[in-house]
Amino acid sequence: CFGTSILTDSDSFQEVVVKIERRTYNKPFLGGFRNMSTGVEFHNAGSQTKPKKRPDKGLQLFCKETQTVVEKNKQQQTSNTTSTQMTKIGLYVSNMTDKLITPGKYFTAEEYHKRRLEAVIVLQKYFRRWHAINLVQNLMEQRRLRLAREAQEEVQKKREKEEKLRREYEKKLNPKTKEDFELLFHDLESWMQEETERINRTLTGAERKAALCALLEEETELIACIGMHKLNANVENQQKAILHLLGKCAQPRRWKAFDGKITEMDTQNTLRGKELLEIYRSITTKDIPKDERISVLLTLKCTVKEHECKLTQEIVALIDREVDLMSREVKECNLEGLRKRICTLFLQYIKIPEFNPEVAGLLKVPQDPLKLYKNVYFCHSCENYLPSTEFPIPANSRTIGRCRSCCQVDNEARKREAYLKYRLILENLRKSEVDYQDDTKIVFLVQVPDIKYLIENIWNSQSALSACSDLYELIMVRWDTQHEWSPWNTILLTKEEADAHLKLCDLQKAYEAPFIYKINQKHIRAKNYFSQFPAMSSFLHRSNNQANANSYKNQ
Repeated sequence: CFGTSILTDSDSFQEVVVKIERRTYNKPFLGGFRNMSTGVEFHNAGSQTKPKKRPDKGLQLFCKETQTVVEKNKQQQTSNTTSTQMTKIGLYVSNMTDKLITPGKYFTAEEYHKRRLEAVIVLQKYFRRWHAINLVQNLMEQRRLRLAREAQEEVQKKREKEEKLRREYEKKLNPKTKEDFELLFHDLESWMQEETERINRTLTGAERKAALCALLEEETELIACIGMHKLNANVENQQKAILHLLGKCAQPRRWKAFDGKITEMDTQNTLRGKELLEIYRSITTKDIPKDERISVLLTLKCTVKEHECKLTQEIVALIDREVDLMSREVKECNLEGLRKRICTLFLQYIKIPEFNPEVAGLLKVPQDPLKLYKNVYFCHSCENYLPSTEFPIPANSRTIGRCRSCCQVDNEARKREAYLKYRLILENLRKSEVDYQDDTKIVFLVQVPDIKYLIENIWNSQSALSACSDLYELIMVRWDTQHEWSPWNTILLTKEEADAHLKLCDLQKAYEAPFIYKINQKHIRAKNYFSQFPAMSSFLHRSNNQANANSYKNQ
């Protein structure tokens, strides 16, 4: 602070105290000048005195309201001064580049805008014509592609159907698997029922009895013929199973590296398996020269002599006997029994883990007898002790029942039903449920008889939408994809319909109310049937709780 005197009147001065507030920040540079003679620099400085605070009179003197300016746009034509030069005395202006302008027909602004509108309409007309032509051509091209795709799909379906019929005919002509013989017996039963119905409808009395007896004899001959085919197929399947087992023993270790490449490694056990596989293939080969046969037998003899036991001694004795008979020029047909014995004993040799360590993990019967007591059950029909995998246990079963072989024999003798179509539907259903990865369980509890009842009694063996009755074209999918599959959350559709159904987000908007009511009635029937099964009761209670929770949320 410092004091200063100010002049108040013409003669009087008043002392005033001036307070200086020093700021902590640096003041900005406001320019200056330098004395040229002395070299001293002078900077401009600025100061601000604190304004005097005005007393509050209790009235609002200032406000924050602003006044906007009303603007107005107005076009103006400014003047542009021009001049022309004409020919005159003392000045010549050339007219070679002049143009003769004659006034045309005068038209008003309305006529001008009308011409512009007509021109715009013409342009729009041609553009719309061009756009319509392009649109129609695109629609025609899309229609052509769609018809071509539909025709191709129709041809593909027809080809697949013909191929399926051809495969079925081939299976019935040369049956190999259990499913093939199942279809064969089913066709035999269908033929028997048709013939019996025809005889009962057309014949009476003694003629009817004679026709039924002839039909029975013909059925017996057909069953005997099917039995011969089954024996031959069993021999072929047994040989394939043996080669498959030996192929697994000879398969090298495989694993995937970090770069995605597959690495294979042969161990001592796999090399031993390959050696035994080659020997077995050699001794089972027919119609080979005598010298090659003797060489194969000597190789087998050297292989089994590595281990001394009663089995190997018997194999060596049989090999020596065959070599001796071959040296005596014995016919090939008389050596078949001896060669079969050698193959059988050598197969027993291969299945012993001491001689073939790789086979230990592939045998159905474990080497440790204590493991047999856990999953072995007794079949009261064939009176054999079998593993649990040999017993088909439906969802409504309370006991173990008969084994698969006994069920198959009973089916061939009595009902002769074909379960192949239902088995395919169940396999496709399980594959699709695994893809959801939501820990579904009910689909693995349901067996083929349960699927058969569900399709025949609940869904009437036809699609819910198109009423297609070809079971090869039908699959089962979830009705509501948000919940796991169950007999009360399913629908039977064709493959194309199922693909479209699984893409739906809201079933209430996609389907009409009568159709949804019909599906719900089928679900209630399925729920009432499967609620009797002990294995399904817990899942049924859980689905009821979910339904109650959803209804509570909707309210």
